[in-house]
Amino acid sequence: MSEPMLKVSVDGTIATLTMNRPDKRNAMCEALLGDLDTFFSNPPKEVRVVIITGTGGHYCSGLDLSEHVHRSAEENLYHSRAWHGVMEKIQFGGLAVVSAMFGAVIGGGLEIAAATHVRIAEPSTIFQLPEGRRGIFVGGGATARVGRLIGADRMTEMMLTGRKYNADEGLALGLAHYAVGEGEALEQAQQLAGKISRNAPLSNYMMIQSVSRINDMSQSDGLFTESLVAAMSQTTPDAEEGLKAFLEKRAPKFR
Repeated sequence: MSEPMLKVSVDGTIATLTMNRPDKRNAMCEALLGDLDTFFSNPPKEVRVVIITGTGGHYCSGLDLSEHVHRSAEENLYHSRAWHGVMEKIQFGGLAVVSAMFGAVIGGGLEIAAATHVRIAEPSTIFQLPEGRRGIFVGGGATARVGRLIGADRMTEMMLTGRKYNADEGLALGLAHYAVGEGEALEQAQQLAGKISRNAPLSNYMMIQSVSRINDMSQSDGLFTESLVAAMSQTTPDAEEGLKAFLEKRAPKFR
């Protein structure tokens, strides 16, 4: 039997999803997108953190254009909206998601990474939005996510010229949070995932759900929303345990 396009392994509270189309540099096809959708629609109950990575030396080289070229305008519209739905589940599904990146993080691959909460890049990483050089436009959420990370002006230039950024440049721009040595991204992702998984579950959930949304609000609306979230978080048993542990100079034991 052939290997699955999305390999899923669960170790305690951490799930690792490996995009597995090495012959296509893990380009995103309908089936692989569907596998991501299936996982994030109904993740295992014990999972708190997800690591997304690739195989064969690449994270994800973007949309499989061999599928894209045969779609009508209507089909492309629905396909783009399907991407948006999956990216929303990754960003706002409630699980913290870490990207362990290397090789191609291109087009749709960068859109996937931009929907995750922690991004780690090895030296081989290449960030690129080449759609403009191919006569097409991004459709998986880049304008809303990548544009927010690096700014609309820089994203426009990136698309117009097909410019590539390496790991260190991506770190400086905000496309990555960590730059690590060759072969170290997954190990770093596992360490950070373990750290995140030991946070209070509701606290993680609130950070994932609130911060990006507050950034979309006016300052006064955002500050009021922040107060509501803070008030809710500070009345939970985990908050009581966290403060008690701090005063007793010990590690907290959350649910």
